[in-house]
Amino acid sequence: MTMTVMSVPRFERFFRVAAGLDVDKNDLKRYSDFVDAKVYDLLLIAEAVAKANTRDVILPCDLPITKGLQENIHRFRDLDHEIELKPILDQLVRHPPLDRAPDDATEARLPEIVGGLSLALAKAFKIIYPDLKNPQTKHWETVWPLFDLLL
Repeated sequence: MTMTVMSVPRFERFFRVAAGLDVDKNDLKRYSDFVDAKVYDLLLIAEAVAKANTRDVILPCDLPITKGLQENIHRFRDLDHEIELKPILDQLVRHPPLDRAPDDATEARLPEIVGGLSLALAKAFKIIYPDLKNPQTKHWETVWPLFDLLL
């Protein structure tokens, strides 16, 4: 995920508004790695569902969206009216080639899913570290594995 100079302030603002966090360039690299990994995880399961249903494409209903993630997607939509991060996510969301490709509707849904994951990530930092202002490597190393347990 390559961020343009213009998009960095929006990501910084997103984390500030979402959870009062001040992120820096190192955090944005970690964030990018997190997003890539979680999108892959979601699509890997969705691919298995599509295969089990003998479909050649991944449909939105194949994505393993939990109640909590769905709620964060809705909150992201509300928050995004102010920050306008989704257009950047549209360009940044990527995934590796799969045996079954996501259809257009699934591809179109991915940026908002990433937005919901991003909001959940920011909130997770504050749940674990209520007084945290600037996440460091040790914080990322604690929060990320929680998402591995659930996604």
